[in-house]
Amino acid sequence: MTSVHLFSPFRLRGLELANRITVSPMCQYRAREGLATDWHLVHLGNLAMSGAGLVILEATAVSPEGRISPGCLGLWSDAHAEALAPILAFCRRDGTARLGIQLGHAGRKGSCRVPLEGGAPLRPEEGAWRTVSASALPYDQGWPAPRAASEEDLAKIEADFVAATRRAAALGLDLVELHLAHGYLLHQFLSPLSNRRNDRWGGDLEGRMRFPLRVVEAVRAVWPEDRPLGVRVSATDWVEGGWDLEQTIALAQRLKGLGVDYVDVSSGGLDPRQKLTLGPGYQVPFAEAVRRASGLATMAVGLIVTPRQAESVLAEGKADLVALARTIMDDPRWPWHAAQELGVEIPYPSQYVRCRPQVWPGAAIKRAG
Repeated sequence: MTSVHLFSPFRLRGLELANRITVSPMCQYRAREGLATDWHLVHLGNLAMSGAGLVILEATAVSPEGRISPGCLGLWSDAHAEALAPILAFCRRDGTARLGIQLGHAGRKGSCRVPLEGGAPLRPEEGAWRTVSASALPYDQGWPAPRAASEEDLAKIEADFVAATRRAAALGLDLVELHLAHGYLLHQFLSPLSNRRNDRWGGDLEGRMRFPLRVVEAVRAVWPEDRPLGVRVSATDWVEGGWDLEQTIALAQRLKGLGVDYVDVSSGGLDPRQKLTLGPGYQVPFAEAVRRASGLATMAVGLIVTPRQAESVLAEGKADLVALARTIMDDPRWPWHAAQELGVEIPYPSQYVRCRPQVWPGAAIKRAG
């Protein structure tokens, strides 16, 4: 069993994961005023029973104006924590995964319709709010220009991240991941394409990293010492002159010094001009490069689809964890099936043990077919 990397345990501070499979944060756009709903109970409860070692809740806004859309989950008040509490209790009672949360702020990519409604910016009559960013540059043509963040804005944003982190700790969540990727606010500070400031929060790489690093440091200071803190990054903007892998490595090295435990390495999302070529594991080389240069544990993402592909990413030392999104949407029992394919026995929720391959003849018939 220990020779299969995908199902070997992994420790981050005081958190022991049963295997290296993570369910990525996946926006669901089904919250009401930021409050979790029955959808989240079914969605997260299902994923908690998938066999994955870790499930990370979707990008969760630290303030109302930090939402991507009106349907986004939030953690900016005690009422939001209270709505999540029974869902987390169910996941812990009946699931087998440990639970984390991704905290973020959408910045200039906020105040838009949910994707199923086209994702365009909200109109005033639809409840649009004024967005904030590093600079007063719109995300794309037809998008409103955000307000360039003032010192007061920055202090509030930092405080909002800290307050949400304290609520996550009180909820007993095992891990926090901060969203510095996909073109959202903290990525907007990092990239020279979206940050044209000439004060201490912009300019050279050090200036552009300053505010995101300040938020990370403030969060680490209030997040319990024995619980891991991760950061999701976009390794490149896929646009000439934008954020790139070299800068990502420099950021990762700084994150390590602030007590960050892993980097979840994605890419893109900042600029609609991005040009990327999709293919199996197309973002894995970024995770490998960050891991080797920084010494931080990394989480690999991006069209990781088959069990043997995931196993090879880990066996070849390209990452420490693999994160699945649409792969596990398509097959919510992917970890069970991966264990069967790789010859490993893993725990099942007690109500489902009757379908384990050891006791259900149908499993062998299914594999043979």
